[in-house]
Amino acid sequence: MKSIVYLTCILIVMGLAFWAYRENYRTQAAMSEMSDIQRDIAGLREELGILRAEWAYLNRPSRLRELVDLNFERLQLVPIESGQFVDLDNVDYPKPPAEPAEDAATNEDQP
Repeated sequence: MKSIVYLTCILIVMGLAFWAYRENYRTQAAMSEMSDIQRDIAGLREELGILRAEWAYLNRPSRLRELVDLNFERLQLVPIESGQFVDLDNVDYPKPPAEPAEDAATNEDQP
């Protein structure tokens, strides 16, 4: 009877050791993957900073003014002035659709 208990305990310990060994390698793989992802995130943040700097450089007012001057004949871009805007009272909004007469007549006939 003692040998069955010893054998069972040994099998349980071996099973737990195998489980711990497998979990250890899963944890190391997950940590390695997390490290790779964090490295990718850092690279993407650096790239985003570079792209923002390039965007700010390309959108300099002096550069845009030169581009407008070079392409004025084709684009005819002019600065915005206050006279180009109108009040909302001057905007013609479409009228809401009227209810059809047939639908109104059928609704009155029903109890």
